[in-house]
Amino acid sequence: MVPFELSWAIIREGNRIVRYRLKVNGETRTVTAESGTPLLWVLREDLGLSGTKYGCGVAQCGACTVHVNGTPVRSCVLAVDLVGNKKITTIEGVDGPIAEAVMKSWEALQVPQCGYCQSGQIMTTIALLDEIGEPSDDDIDGALAGNICRCATYPRIRRAVHEAAAKLGS
Repeated sequence: MVPFELSWAIIREGNRIVRYRLKVNGETRTVTAESGTPLLWVLREDLGLSGTKYGCGVAQCGACTVHVNGTPVRSCVLAVDLVGNKKITTIEGVDGPIAEAVMKSWEALQVPQCGYCQSGQIMTTIALLDEIGEPSDDDIDGALAGNICRCATYPRIRRAVHEAAAKLGS
């Protein structure tokens, strides 16, 4: 049977959805997954993008944060069939001046301890700095409130966000 392609990137075989065409990190990728499969599992298991982490599975810890059309979302609760033609960016695909400033600040201030939550922290920070060039402590705390760091490196995270913003402002 020849698959029928829908306009928003689902390919059907009969009545069962089996393949999705996704835009991930600037590339169009085709994956096979059951309807309702969390985007996180498609990214990690099907596409081998293991930088996005599984933490809680209920969108409470932020370890699974990716960008969908530039907005940070929790990939553990976002079904792959709801992504459609939207642009997905994972930690492996971030680039540009904001991402570079954030990652350099993270490294300079030695933010990670265990590092497990850091991809989610970084993805959220990039979106924050894209929206607010010079965030206050309250802005930072508000944006990152849903990103849990088990090692409690929050003071270093906040300093790194401020340092990245300063680099971008100069």
